[in-house]
Amino acid sequence: MEFQRLTQWTHHVLLPVYGREVTSTAPWCSRWWEHPEAIAQLHGLWLAWAALTGPDADLTGPASWHRDFLGPVMSSLRDPSGPFAGCKPGNHRAKEPPPVEPLFPPPHAV
Repeated sequence: MEFQRLTQWTHHVLLPVYGREVTSTAPWCSRWWEHPEAIAQLHGLWLAWAALTGPDADLTGPASWHRDFLGPVMSSLRDPSGPFAGCKPGNHRAKEPPPVEPLFPPPHAV
């Protein structure tokens, strides 16, 4: 349910108003939901939007949201080396996570 609300907000509020043109220096993936980092950042952006623009929000909430949340998150997501690096309009490219060494040695090594 939460993801459906995030998707609705992203597709009907965020992207139509703040999406801007996709370029090689400002990529966007049309399958953004397949990028865990994008989901995490957009979720935080959406929660901040709800808190700062809702009926109980301070009158300066929307300005704070634009300044403190929208710009930094969109810059991070649309950075050429960000989560959508390698994606082009109509062409999603999954990113490989960096390798991680095991925290504990395998049981047979003890």
